[in-house]
This record gives sequence, C-alpha cells and structure tokens, in this order.
Amino acid sequence: MDGRVISDLRGRLRVRVEPVRLGAEGFDRLSATLMKYGGVKYISYSRLTGSVLVLYEDAPGKRLFILRTINEFEEQGIHPVSVTEREPLSVGEEAPLPYNPVWVLVLKKLFLPWPARIALNVFAAVPIVLKGLKELLWHGKLNVEVLDAVALSVCFGRADFRSAGTLLFFFSLSGYLEAWARRRSLSVLFHSLKGPDEKVWIRGKDGKPQLVPESSLQIGSEVIVQAGGLIPVDGVVESGDAMVNQATMTGEPLPVHKEAGGAVFAGTTVEEGEITVRASRVGGSTRIRSIIEYIKESEASKSGLQGRAERMADAIVPFNFLLALATFLVTRNVAKAGNALLVDYSCAIRLSTPIAVLSAMREGNESGILVKGGRFLEELASADTCVFDKTGTLTEARPQVSEIVTFPPFDRTEALRLAACLEEHFPHPVGRAVVNQAKREGLSHAEEHTKVDYVVAHGISSTWRNKKVLLGSRHFIFEDEGVPLTPEAERETERIAANGESMIYLAADGALAAVIAISDRVRYRARETMDALKAAGVERTVMLTGDLTATAANMAAKIGFDEFKAELLPDDKAAYLSALAGEGRRVMMVGDGLNDSAALSLARVGVALSDGSELAKDVANVQLLNGRLDALPVARLLAERSMKRIHENYWIIVILNSVFLGLGLLGVAGAGLVSFLHNGTTVLVAARASRPFLKPWERLAPKPAEEDE
Repeated sequence: MDGRVISDLRGRLRVRVEPVRLGAEGFDRLSATLMKYGGVKYISYSRLTGSVLVLYEDAPGKRLFILRTINEFEEQGIHPVSVTEREPLSVGEEAPLPYNPVWVLVLKKLFLPWPARIALNVFAAVPIVLKGLKELLWHGKLNVEVLDAVALSVCFGRADFRSAGTLLFFFSLSGYLEAWARRRSLSVLFHSLKGPDEKVWIRGKDGKPQLVPESSLQIGSEVIVQAGGLIPVDGVVESGDAMVNQATMTGEPLPVHKEAGGAVFAGTTVEEGEITVRASRVGGSTRIRSIIEYIKESEASKSGLQGRAERMADAIVPFNFLLALATFLVTRNVAKAGNALLVDYSCAIRLSTPIAVLSAMREGNESGILVKGGRFLEELASADTCVFDKTGTLTEARPQVSEIVTFPPFDRTEALRLAACLEEHFPHPVGRAVVNQAKREGLSHAEEHTKVDYVVAHGISSTWRNKKVLLGSRHFIFEDEGVPLTPEAERETERIAANGESMIYLAADGALAAVIAISDRVRYRARETMDALKAAGVERTVMLTGDLTATAANMAAKIGFDEFKAELLPDDKAAYLSALAGEGRRVMMVGDGLNDSAALSLARVGVALSDGSELAKDVANVQLLNGRLDALPVARLLAERSMKRIHENYWIIVILNSVFLGLGLLGVAGAGLVSFLHNGTTVLVAARASRPFLKPWERLAPKPAEEDE
C-alpha cells in the first residue's frame, strides 16, 4: 500500500492511504501489528480522509518501521507482513539444528590436511570478527561479541592456529547446545499447547445454534462467541456487539469494542457481550500461529535475575580489555596479555541462564504446569501470599445439583428445564451442573426464550413466555434486580448455606421461582496443597468468594486457610489484591473464572486452572494444564530450584573463570589450555542448567482413578 506522509513530528506521524483499500479489517490488522511490534502508543484512522495517525516511542528505527509496515500491506489492506508471517513455522521439532560441531571436528581431523583446516578456520572466523567490528564501530558497544572477535584476531595474529581452532570449536559447540536445549524445550511447549479439538457454537443453515468440533470450521462459517469465550477464527463480525480482549495480539490490556463490520482474530477473548463472526481464516493458520507467537513472547519474558546476570556479564567485558592492557604494560608479553582475552564470563552466563529457564518450563509442562516466561518463575519462587478463588478453583469443575427448592407457581421439573435452557449457552462449571442434571433426568428444553444476556459475574437475563427471567447470584437477583426475598425463601437459603453448599437463584416475572443448591466437591488434595505451600515458605493463605459467610467459613476451615473474605464482587477481589500489594506483599493469585481475570492480572503472578474460563487462562501467567490444584506446590518447588541453580551457575562461572584467567596471566597455562578450560566450563555449566530440577518422587503423582469418577 502506497502511503503519503502528510505530517511528521517527533513521535507523531500521519500517513494518507486510500480509504477504499484499507477497510475496517485492514485497519484492525494494521493496528495489531504496529501496537505489538512497533512501539506504538496510539493509532487512529479516518475513513473520510484516509489518514492514519500514529503516536509512537521516539526511538531509532521506529518511524521507518511504521512506514514500512503500512507500505507492506497488500492491495486490500487485510494482510500485513508481520513477524509471524515472514518467518516459517520453526518451533520445537520443526526447528532444524545446526551441524554437530563434534562430528565436523572429527571429519576435519580425519580427511583434511592441516593447511585446509587452517583455511576453513579462517573462513569460519570472518563472520565472528565482522560481527564484533559491527558491535564496536556501528553500535559503540564493548560486549562479548567484541571480545570474541579480538580473541580470535589475537590468536590468528600470533599464528596460534591451534588456539584459534579450539576457540571456534567451542563457539560452535556452545551454539549447538543452546539450539538443542531450546529446540527440546520449545517442542514440548508447542505440542502441549496444541491441545484437543475444542467444541464451538456456530449458526447452522436453519439459523439455530449448533455445537460442532473446531476442526470442522470452514471459511464462511458463522461462529457464535459469548462472554468469556475464546474466538477460534480470524474473521469479520457479522452481527452482535462485544468488548474483546486483544492482549494476546496487541499486548494492550484494555478491551476493544467490536460490532458488525469489525475484524476479530483467533486467540482473542470476548469479555462482554456476544458476537457472530464470519470466518476468513480457520484451523492451523490461526491456532498454530497464535501458539508460535505465545512461545516467542514466553522466551522474551525473561526473569529479573536473568536480565541482571546478563547486564553484569556485559559489564565485565571491558575489564578483560583493561586487564589485558595492564598485563602487557607490566610484562611486555603479548602472549600473556592475549590470555586475558581468552576468558569471558558473559558467554557462559548468557548461555546457561536461558537454558535453565527453558528447561524449567519444559519440566513444568511434563508435570502439567505451563509457565509463560522466566520472570514468572522468579515470582513463583518469591511469593509470600497465596490468594485463592473458591468456586471452580478450590472446588472441582464438576459441581452437581444437590437440591432444588421451588416456589409457586413453578414446580421442580419446570424450574430445572428453564434453568438448563438458559445455562447451556455459557460454559461455566455451575451452568454445566444444571445442564447435566437436566440430562440425567431426561428433560428436553426447547429454545422458548429470547436472546440470553450474560451480566458478567452476576448472572443471566432473558425473556421467556413474555416474562422476564433471571438466573444468578443472590446479589444479582435480590439487590441488582430488586426481586423480593420472602421469609420462606430466607429460611431455605439459610438451611442450604448451613450445609456449606452454594446456591443460584431463578426468578420469573419479578418473583423468586426456585433456589438451586450446588454441592461442589473440594478438589483432590486441596488440604495437602495448603500444607505444602506453607511448608514451602508461603506466609499467608487467603480464600476469596462471593458465597455467604457461613458457606465460606465452612470451606476455609475444611481446607486450612489462614483467613477468608466472603460475599465479594469481582471489584472487591481486585481491590483486596491491590491492598495486599500496597502492604508490600508478593501475591500469587489462583483463579478459574471470568470474574477472576481482574484479580489475576493484578497479582505478581496469576495462576489459572485448565478447566477455567478462556479469559482467566489468557490473563494468567501460569496454567495448571491438568486442572490439579496439587500441581501448585510442584510449580513452587520447580521455580525455587531453577532460581537457585541460576544463582549457583553464576558463581561457578565467576569463580572458575577467574581461576583460569589467573593461570593464564601467571603463565602456568598456555593459550590453548586456557581456552579449553574456559569453553569447557561453559559447556559443563550449560549441561548442568538443562539437568532435571525435580527428583522423581517430587514430581506430580498420578491421580487415583476413583477421584475421577
């Protein structure tokens, strides 16, 4: 797309394009690309004038990137050249490894004469030297690339071809090990994220909603996505109105309003409302692409410890040059001065730290723990307060209807049939319990109601037989909607609450129709999970719930919480987490529902269960893939071990390399031996970083079969 710059100020750029060629979907894709990769803070588009206004961070290369991205649009403006689409699907097992340097060395020794090996080494050294020169002269940096280039140049300059060959071999071996460890770790991440073939709602040929496998979607399919649902396709909104969370695509936390004609993308989540999307891309072209983007972002999300180690390692490089200069001035010995350049701390630190992080992420996946980046391992290891949502998190995602109390003129069958008809539209554990109970009793429920509206964290509203019907929490029914609570209903709710059961309320035409009691079994090993977390150093455990105080007290005592907060709204949960942060607490929040997303995003590290809502899983930094609460102490232990090993590796690198450096400067060891010891340490530390963190008996034990019944 040819754009014309009509305004160009620092951090502010306005480009005129042809309105007909951009369109709504094209602008949405352009926005997503720029917001994610271009350091853009704001973007707007005028269809009337065809101008795109971009406010961006004033940094080198940003302006050119923005202009290039706009110009790279295809004629219709709906397919920008993004990082994902420029690169092949090179993740996990699909990523080719470089040649094994050990075999290359063996073949060279066996089949090539010494002069030919020297020539090959010179050829291999040229890119390294050029890269070092570029870093020094072009970027003005004095880092490990410069040190490597100078070390090779010194070896070749004094005709020490053996030391130069040793250096090149270990450079290659380090790169090979890093690629191998990355490939192995990312392969596990990639395949664990592919997941099963999910079910989605589509609008059938008769206009009625149908539940079909996601793999059956085709271009042109009309997919219905409701509040809390993940959008499974790229496409254009055909009808409806919704607020869509596009954080997975743009990195922006605030939801975006979408209505008819707007473009939406696979992997984003509907927070409020309902939309019907006509698919323009389906299947692997959407899901796999979003998986690859997630993995790349996970790699980029480094721990604070990793970043500090790398900065410290880079800071050491100038001292190598100062030490070499001082050695030469004192000894006038070029060989000894050159030895100071053969040992660097940065290479081993830069290699071992990310390998340790990726190895921990891989090992976590093997135990059903998905950690979305290195810095969240650090937060997991240091959390001192653990806050849990109750329903669906501490209790299983398969609650059951234990009792239905009805009030005239409704009878039990009619109340259950209507509740199931409303709840089947929303994939929440309590809703599934109602629908499953209706199935067990053989109750069919025709779609007699009008459009079903979901009020986030409150309940459902619709019209049935010309009557307004409501289904939801006590707060929603009696306070928000003003339905009167009769003395008889009050007695029944108190009786059910005393048993520690949850309740949802059904109202019709302004009167209470039924109270549905939900018995939700406590998750497997919930009490043991609390004990293990406290033993691991978590100082404070808190349960948050919207349930009545009596119900919450019963549950908190059963599981062993230090404290609990009951009768909370989603905003109250978020406010409580903000208060904990204000106290200086390092909070880990565990939740599963749509109404937990705000609290999950406020915590230092958010943890979601795999059977929770899509939005909660999207917002969370850690996922428990098998839905097991007892995976949380394992995640904590894994995080602590990985951080401990990174610390240990750092000091191993510093101490050993300092010893080798001293041996070289004293003349005890020659250049070849110093290089061998230094690079051998790098390889050994990298191998140590990839070793398992957990003992076999510390891993997540299989769940007994009877617990799944």
